[in-house]
This record gives sequence, structure tokens and C-alpha cells, in this order.
Amino acid sequence: MYVRSLSLENFRNYTRLEQEWPRRPVLICGANAQGKTSLLESFYYLATGRSPLTATDRQLINWSAGQEGLTYAHLRAEVVRRDLVREIAVTISLAHTANGGQRLQKRIRIDRQVRRRRDLVGGLNVVLFLPQDVELVAGSPSGRRRYLDATLCQVDPDYCGALETYTETLRRRNALLRHLAEEGGDSAQLDPLDELLARNGVIVSHGRRQLIADLSRHASRIHGELTGGEEWLRLAYRPNFDPARPPALEYQIGLGLEEPSGPPVGIDAGDLVVAFRQRLRERRRDEVERGVTLTGPHRDEMRFLIGEMDVGVYGSRGQQRTAVLALKMAQLVWMRERTGESPVLLLDEVMAELDRRRRVFLLAQVDGVEQALLTATDPEMFSPEFRERAVLLQVEGGIVRPYG
Repeated sequence: MYVRSLSLENFRNYTRLEQEWPRRPVLICGANAQGKTSLLESFYYLATGRSPLTATDRQLINWSAGQEGLTYAHLRAEVVRRDLVREIAVTISLAHTANGGQRLQKRIRIDRQVRRRRDLVGGLNVVLFLPQDVELVAGSPSGRRRYLDATLCQVDPDYCGALETYTETLRRRNALLRHLAEEGGDSAQLDPLDELLARNGVIVSHGRRQLIADLSRHASRIHGELTGGEEWLRLAYRPNFDPARPPALEYQIGLGLEEPSGPPVGIDAGDLVVAFRQRLRERRRDEVERGVTLTGPHRDEMRFLIGEMDVGVYGSRGQQRTAVLALKMAQLVWMRERTGESPVLLLDEVMAELDRRRRVFLLAQVDGVEQALLTATDPEMFSPEFRERAVLLQVEGGIVRPYG
């Protein structure tokens, strides 16, 4: 899998870009704030329909173009998968509303047909590694949940659909809980929302559990290679509520005393939905009082462990950086296994913070994929051999040209 061409219009600091991309490593050089990271961001956006850097699509529209009344951004790519060429395009625009305000609109087209965001699944798969990804280890649980969801939503349309329904149902349920807390009313109004939340929550929990198990298997081996066999990493799933387990064991898992390893034999999805729905009913009074849903995968957690040590709490910065490198390379292997194709690898300024062993390892992964884009302020941090086999580009002020 690789991107054959990319077109950007009014995206970040690119007013206009038409660029062909080769099936080999591409090293993108330039000073800070010139547009290197924005190129990688555009690949990720076309793959997922979301930016890895901002939750507000409005920020993606070129500021100067917006000042001139061109309040839109357009991205388009031709993606080659085996013998199939697919066109993916996304347009972001600000439309005027009747009351004089502005409303952001997003239109996705695949092969020039209007589609939903979930239809992007499988069109373009990417693995993105940013310097700030070290916060996946030490940062908030919400960041780790977003990472799991973004990874699964690139390859699993059923998961993506269940996650969208769960998220919307959770929003509506929380609004109803607040209304019941403030105004009173019949709590039976929650029943249909509980059903939707339970059915889709079981799918989300199962998907995350399996993904974490798979990533942990690959990351353990990779982490061992990165540390010369001195340390072994494992990823632990900490579900907020696991309807396949009794409350006592669920409590132990929450404390890190037990590891979930999959639902017990004989419990099917229907049983899990019933158990999930029952737990929602058991906590209903507490949830109404607090005006928020307390049970479900929106409160899940994933931890990085070396032995019994939690790397996010007690690990050094170097250990955290190595753990996230192992995670991203495990994602690369997992996506290849899941789809039968190598995803596009996107590495943003990550070489500067790695020692020689980890640089050699990472560049070996670059050689194993169909297409890789790397950014750097200084190409000299790469070996002459790598620069010889890579295509070198230079970015300055949103303009891309051959390096030199």
C-alpha cells in the first residue's frame, strides 16, 4: 500500500500542493514551522478523517486563505493497494448559518462518491509516530483510548460503527442523566439508551481487549530487541467494567492484581450485553445523582508494564520513549497481519531522541514497508547509506522541492 499522489489546497500552511510520492523512503527536511509535520498530518487525516494534532478541524484551514474569504481546505490522494487504485478526498468548509454564525462542514468522497467517515476504513492505513507520542505512556487514559480507537478504526468497520453509536448514545444518556438530576422524571427513559450502550459497549470492549493482547505479544518481542533482552514490556488492559467477570475479580483487575485474558468459556455476546445492561441498572441511582455515566469502555485504561513496574508512573523518560517505540512498531506488524498489506509509515522528528541502537532498529522497519515518510531538520542525522536510497525533499513556507 502506498500513496501515489497527494493534492492539498488551503490545508495548514499549504495554499496549493500537487506532489507525487515514490514507493521508497522519503526524507522531508526543513526548518521548524515550514510544513513538514503538516504533510504527515494530511496522510493521517485522509486515512482516519481526523487530525492527530487538533480536535478542531477549523484549525486545518489555511489562516491566510480564510482571511481572504477562502474558508475551506481540500485534501485528495490516490492510494494504490495491490492492483487497485482508490481516490480519497476530504473537504472541510465553513458555511454561514441563518443567524450570521458559521458552521463547519466535512465532506468525504471515495472514488468521487460521497461517503461517511467510517467508510474510510481500509482505504489508507498509516502508522504515525510523533515526538509527543511518549505521552501515550505517561499521559491521560483518554489519550490511550483514542490511540486504541484510531488503530482499530483503520481496519475494522464493525468496531468503528459500534464506537460511533456508543459515543453518540453516551452523549445522549449523559444529557438525560443531567436532566433527571435537575428536573426529575421517570428513570425508565434510560432503558432504550442502556440497551444501545450495552450492545455497542460489548463490541468496543472486546475489540480493545483483543487489540491490546495482540499488540502486547508483538511489543514484548520488539522491546526485548530494543533493550538487548534486558527488559520485557507487556500491555495490560484495565477495563472499567468487564461484564464477563464477577465484581470481586473486576475489582482486582482495576487494582492491577489480576490480568484479563478473555471472556470465560461459555459466555456469548448476548450474555455480556445482559450483564452490561444489568450493571447500568444497578448504578442508575448513583449516575442520576451525579449526572454522568459511570460504567462502560469510555472509562477503560491500558497500562505499560516492565515486570511489575508501571512505566507510566515509575519509568524513566528513556524507558517511556522505548515503550512507545515498541508499541508503534507492534502496531505496524499487527496492521500487516490484519490486512495483508504494510501500512504507510510516518515518522516525525523521532530520530533525534533515539540512541544508535534504536535508530538502527527503526530504519530497519522503514526498509520493510512499501512507503515511509520521515521528517528532520537536519538530514545529516541519517547515515549516508540511508540518504542514498531515500528521496530527499525540502519544505520551506509550504513549498516542497527536491533537497539541495
